[in-house]
Amino acid sequence: MDKMIMDNQKNFLSDAVAIVEKGRQTAYASVNQAMIATYWQLGKHIVEFEQGGAERAEYGKKIIASLAHTLTERYGKSYNARNLYYFCQFFQNFPREEILNSRVQNLTWTHFRHLLRVDNREIRNWYMKEAAQEQWSVRTLDRNISSQYYERLLLSQRKEPVKQEMQEKTTDLQQDKLEFIKNPVVAEFLGLAPNADFTESDLEGSIIIHLSKFLMELGKGYAFVARQQHIRTDAGNDYFIDLVFYNYILKCFVLIDLKTTKISYQDVGQMDMYLQIYDDERKQPDDNPTIGIILCSETDGDVARYSTLAKNDQLYAAKYKLCLPTQEELKREIERQKEIFRLEKGGDRGV
Repeated sequence: MDKMIMDNQKNFLSDAVAIVEKGRQTAYASVNQAMIATYWQLGKHIVEFEQGGAERAEYGKKIIASLAHTLTERYGKSYNARNLYYFCQFFQNFPREEILNSRVQNLTWTHFRHLLRVDNREIRNWYMKEAAQEQWSVRTLDRNISSQYYERLLLSQRKEPVKQEMQEKTTDLQQDKLEFIKNPVVAEFLGLAPNADFTESDLEGSIIIHLSKFLMELGKGYAFVARQQHIRTDAGNDYFIDLVFYNYILKCFVLIDLKTTKISYQDVGQMDMYLQIYDDERKQPDDNPTIGIILCSETDGDVARYSTLAKNDQLYAAKYKLCLPTQEELKREIERQKEIFRLEKGGDRGV
């Protein structure tokens, strides 16, 4: 009897979870379809109004600039001039029947942004079909386009090893099933404030919160700017910088990125990209080059890598050493926060 009650309770709970999951998936699909249809219709509206049966390039630029100003004021940065041009390309490159059919349930706007990189229509449609059928994440699609997966399959006499290699190398890229709803573009489309915490694990979030306080307590000119600051590249990829400070002694921005694995060349390249974006878009003429700090928190051998685009002379180098925390200071603080986190979680030695 007890077993029957337990089984009934288990079924009751699993059915309730299934109901909630189905509702969430329906909501995601509805938002996604509305978002893609909106961008397609907006691109159609611009192209048809701009051309009016003839090419009017200069006039079109003014129209897009004016429209971008109006829409970004009301609805946010997703409607800047660059994205409006993408909406136009979206309309021009994808016939209506291909956009509003069932494939859209598995493809997001970011998928289509990456598909627009493919010039050949036949190849682009192949990637679209595969991404929809196989439910590729955005990162999987990006990786496959960049590695010329289609071309390699086409040239290979034995296609299975190529497919198997792709699946193995994209396994980690397929993990995040809530990728769409976490996208800041979706939050902005719905008029919601973006969630600054979604890219963090509990441990990572705890370390970042306390590192912010730690640097402020150093008393060496740090002013807090942002946590989990969203930036977007020209290719339409979204990134989040864990911590951003401005140091009024060094007269420069200081970016901090925390990694839960050992530092890789990719991490260094990503930080250098952050620095270039900051120096191009945020740095004022009298500011010094932006500094980047990459932290690794996986092992006892925690390390920090400092990165700047340019150190003009030894004077600046000396100032950097004076104001920046040393690797040992950062290592001690990370280990301290990991121990605090472990104790708060009930002494779990697995942290």
